[in-house]
Amino acid sequence: MGDRQRDALERLWPVYGVPVTEEVLDPVAIFGRSLPLVLEIGSGMGDATADMAAADPDRGYLAVDVHTPGIANLLALTEARGLTNVRVVLGDALDVVRHQLAPGSLDAVHVFFPDPWPKARHHKRRLIQPRHLELLRSRLVPGGTLHCATDSADYAEAMLETLRADPELTNVHDGYAPRPAYRPLTKFEERGVLAGRDVFDLIFTRGS
Repeated sequence: MGDRQRDALERLWPVYGVPVTEEVLDPVAIFGRSLPLVLEIGSGMGDATADMAAADPDRGYLAVDVHTPGIANLLALTEARGLTNVRVVLGDALDVVRHQLAPGSLDAVHVFFPDPWPKARHHKRRLIQPRHLELLRSRLVPGGTLHCATDSADYAEAMLETLRADPELTNVHDGYAPRPAYRPLTKFEERGVLAGRDVFDLIFTRGS
C-alpha cells in the first residue's frame, strides 16, 4: 500500500469499516439510518462502488473484498466524495453473507468481474455455483436483483446456466443483458475490452 492508502486505512476504518463477526448486521446501526442494502462482492479498488453509491444515495452499499489496498482506496474515495452510504468489510464475502446478513435483507447483490478460475480443476472455487447461489439468493428480498458481470466467456456461460437453473430467479433479459448505465466502466474492464475480450452482464431477480 502507498502512504495515502495506509493513512486512509488507519484513519477511516473506524468510521466506515465493518468487522467480520458472527452477529447479524443492522443497517440502521452501521449507516445511522434505514437504507435498502446493496452488497458489493469483490469491490476491487472501489472506484465503481464509489460511483454507484454517489449516484444512488438512497441505498446503502456494503463493499466486501479481501484486497487490503483496494479497501483502503475505497475508504479514501468515500471520504473524498463525502459519501455517507458506503461501508466496507475486509474479509471473505461468503462468510459475511452466511453469518452477518439475514435472509431477505438485501435489495441487490453485485458480483462484478469475480475471479474466473479458468482451469477446470479450479472451477469448484468459482463464486457463482449452485451451492453459493442458493445462499446469495436467500439473502435477497423478493424482487431483489442479482447482477453479475464477467469478461470470461467460459465463466459467463457457466453463470448463465447456473442462474437459469435456480427456480426462484428470473432472468430480466433474454440471455445476457446490455451493460446498464448504473454499472460504471472500470479501468479493469477497459483493459479487457482493449485486449479484445467481450463483457457479459447477467441480471436476475428473486421471485416473490
